[in-house]
Amino acid sequence: MARKKSPEDLTVEELRRLLVEKRRGARQERLEQYRRTGRVINVAPEVESGDVEAFRSQASPEASQAAPPVSGKKRFLDRFLFVVEIAAVAGLLFVLLNGFNLLRDLNHEVVSALEQPTLTPTPLITAVVLPSGHTPPNAPGGVQPNLDEIPEHLRPLVQTLASLPIPTPSPEQLVRLQIPAIKVDAPVVQGDGWEQLKKGVGQHVGTPNPGQKGNLVLSAHNDVFGEIFRDLDKLKPGDSVTLYTNQRAYTYIVKDSKIVLPTQVEIMAPTDGAVVTLISCYPYMVDNKRIAVTAELQNNP
Repeated sequence: MARKKSPEDLTVEELRRLLVEKRRGARQERLEQYRRTGRVINVAPEVESGDVEAFRSQASPEASQAAPPVSGKKRFLDRFLFVVEIAAVAGLLFVLLNGFNLLRDLNHEVVSALEQPTLTPTPLITAVVLPSGHTPPNAPGGVQPNLDEIPEHLRPLVQTLASLPIPTPSPEQLVRLQIPAIKVDAPVVQGDGWEQLKKGVGQHVGTPNPGQKGNLVLSAHNDVFGEIFRDLDKLKPGDSVTLYTNQRAYTYIVKDSKIVLPTQVEIMAPTDGAVVTLISCYPYMVDNKRIAVTAELQNNP
C-alpha cells in the first residue's frame, strides 16, 4: 500500500487536481441536499481553470493539429491561374487600345475622303486683247476696230465677250473720272467696247466699283473720240486720280506706268488691294501697243 503523501510533497498540478475534486464533491453534496428538500435548480456548472485545461488536453487530435500544408501541385495550379488572369487582362487592354487606334485611323480616312481639295481659282477670261484697240485716223480706211491684233482663232470669243450684259446702274457705280495733272474730266460708262468708248471712259465689265478691293479697269482713246487719254503717258507717281460715284469721291495715287503689248491681258487680273488701271493705245497715231497706268486707293477720311 502506497504511503499517503503530505501536502508538502505534492506538486502544484496535484494540488490543483485535489482542489478541483474537493470543490466538485462539495458541489455534489449541495445538489443532493437541494434534491432532498425539493429545491433543485438547473445551474450551469462552474468551470474551473483546471477543467478548462483538462478539456483542452482532451480535445480531439484533429482540432489540435495544424492545417495540412498546401501541396506543390495546388500551388503550381494557383500560380498558373494567376498568370492566365494577368494575360487575359493584358490581352483585353491590347484589344481595346488596338480598337481605339483602328477607330481613329478610320475616322481620319473618312475625313480625308470627305474633304474637298483646295481649288486654285482661275482668273475669269474677260478679254483676249486689251481694250481701246483701233487703227489710227491716218490709216487706210480710217478709224475702225483693229481686228488684226486679235488672233484669228480667238475672234469668235471676242464677239461673245462683246455681248456681255451691262450691269444695272447703282449708286456705287463709277460715273465720272478726273485727273488734274493731265486735265482729264470725263464721264464714265459701263463697258469698254467700240460703241461705249465713243461716249467717254469705259469701265471693263466685271471689275469692282470705286473704293472696293480689286482691279478697276478703265480705258479710253488717245487720238479719237475726244482724245481723253491723250496725255496718259505724262502721269508721274504721286499724281492723283479721282473717281466719282453718285454718293462720294475716291482718290487714287499713281504708282507706276508701263508699255505693254495688246495681248498682255494679265494687267487686268484681279488684285488683293483696291487699285485702278488706266489703259489707252500707244504711241500716239500709231496705236500698235498699250500704255497702262496703275494707281492705288488713298485712305480717304
